Amino acid sequence: MFRLKRISAAALLAVLAIVLGSVSALAEPLKLTIVHVNDWDRLDGERGAGGAARIATIVKDERERNDGEGGLTLVTFGGDMLSPSLLSGIDKGRHMIELSNAIGFSVAVLGNHEFDFGPDILMQRLSEATFPWLAGNLEYKGKPGLPGTKRSVMIEKNGYKIGIFGMLTPATREISSPGDDVVFRSFGETATELAGQLKKDGADIVIALTHEDFRDDLALLLKNSDIDMIFGGHDHLAINWYDGRKMLMKAGSQGTFVGVVEIAVDRIKGRNGPRIVWSPSFNLVNTTDVEPDPEMQAKVQGYLDFLDKQLGTVIGETSLELDTRRASVRTMETAFGNLLADAMRKATGADVAITNGGGIRGDTLYPANTELTRKDVLTELPFGNTTVVLEVSGSALLAALENSVSGVERAKGRFPQVSGLVFAYDPKKAVGGRIVDVKVAGKPLAPDTLYKLATNDFMARGGDGYSAFASAKILVNAKAATLMASQLIDHIVSIGKVSTGIEGRIARIE
Repeated sequence: MFRLKRISAAALLAVLAIVLGSVSALAEPLKLTIVHVNDWDRLDGERGAGGAARIATIVKDERERNDGEGGLTLVTFGGDMLSPSLLSGIDKGRHMIELSNAIGFSVAVLGNHEFDFGPDILMQRLSEATFPWLAGNLEYKGKPGLPGTKRSVMIEKNGYKIGIFGMLTPATREISSPGDDVVFRSFGETATELAGQLKKDGADIVIALTHEDFRDDLALLLKNSDIDMIFGGHDHLAINWYDGRKMLMKAGSQGTFVGVVEIAVDRIKGRNGPRIVWSPSFNLVNTTDVEPDPEMQAKVQGYLDFLDKQLGTVIGETSLELDTRRASVRTMETAFGNLLADAMRKATGADVAITNGGGIRGDTLYPANTELTRKDVLTELPFGNTTVVLEVSGSALLAALENSVSGVERAKGRFPQVSGLVFAYDPKKAVGGRIVDVKVAGKPLAPDTLYKLATNDFMARGGDGYSAFASAKILVNAKAATLMASQLIDHIVSIGKVSTGIEGRIARIE
C-alpha cells in the first residue's frame, strides 16, 4: 500500500499552537488533504508512471487515511482530460469521464483541450460526469457559464467552509475549438468577482482551480487578496510555491506526479476577533514506484485490449529514427514532421504543406526498423483533424511563417513542420523580420504569387495564431477534406519504408 512520508496534521497544529502562543482555538481543527492532478488524458500513463490506476491508488490511500481520521479529502483536477489521446480520437473522451468517475474526483476545471471536439461534445461529456466541472470565466450565448458547469462550489466540513472557483485560459480561443458562442472573460475580473463572493458567503479558505501558465497564476495569486491557494495546470510544470501566506501547486502531466497537500486548518481567537490559520505540508509524488490499483488497472487494460485488436495492424516500417517528442516537434524540423507534411501535400496535390508541431502528440522516439501501425499514427494525431486546401498569397505565407516561429523559445505548438518549402529564421530579430529566407520548389517566395497550401482545419480557421490563413480562399473545406491520419496511413503504406529524414527544410540562424 502506498504511503506518503509527511509531517502529520497533529504535528502541524502543534507547531501552530507554539507559534500563536496565547491565542486559543474556537473550534476543532480541520485536517484538509488536497490531491491534485492536471493535464491527464492518457489512461495508461507514460514511461512506467502516471495513468488512471496509479492515480487511483494515491486517491484511495489518502481518503482511507485522512477521512478515517475525520478529515476532509478533496481530489482536484486542473484541466485537459478529454483530449488528446488515441482513444479520445474514437470516443471523444468518454472513457476519461468513466475513469474519472471511478477514481472519484471532487471538482475539476475545464482546460483548453476539453474544447477540442467542440462545445456540443463537451457538454455531452459534462453530463456524464459525477463530479462538478468549473468554468467561471466563460459566457455561452451571452449568459455567464457553460451548460453543465458551475462557476464555483462551496464545500463544508466540521464548521469550516472551503470555497473553490475555476477559470481556464482565454488562449483556448486560439488553441482549441470553442466555437463562436463561447466568450472568455479575463482572469482578473472573474477572480475579483468570484473570490470576493465566496468570501462574502463565509468561505474560510478560497481556492482558485485554474488552467493557465504559471506566471499568470502567480501574478493572480499575489494580486488578489481573497485567494489563498491556486491549484493549476496547462503548462505541465511540477511545482510547489509557498511564501508563508499563500500557495500554488501544479502537478506536471499524465499523473506522472500527483500533488498531495496536507493542510492543518484552525479557527482561533486573535486580537481582533476570530480568524483562520492554516499551514501546508507539500508532496509532489513521483508515481513511478506507486503500485497500480488492481480494479482500475483492469478497466484500463480493457481499453488497451480493444485498441490493440482494432488498431494493431502493421502498415510499414521506418529505416531511421522518428522523433515526436514535444520538445522536438515544437522547436525544430523533424523526420516525422516531414513525413506528415509530405503525406498531406501528396494527398492534395498542394504546392506547400504546413502543419503545427503542437498537433503531433505521441511524445515518442521510434527507433530505426520499428514497425509502424495504425495505432501509432492515431496516437500521434489524436485530434481527428482534416487536411484543408487553401489558396494563399506569398505575403500571407510569409506572415504565417513569422507567426510559426514567434513562440519557439517557449516551445509553443504553432511551430511548423513543412513540405514543399524551405525557410530560415532568426529568433533574435524584431517581430516581422524573423523570417530571413523562404523558397518554394527551389524558387524565392513571391509576395504576389498564389500558392496552393495544404494545412489542417484548425490552422485554416486561424488556430494557433495563423490568422493569415483565416481569410484565404478555400479550395477544399473541412467538411470535404480527408483525415490527416488517413493520409499519413496511406502514405506510409504506399512507400512501405520511411526513409526521408531531416533535410534542412527549417534552418535556425543567429
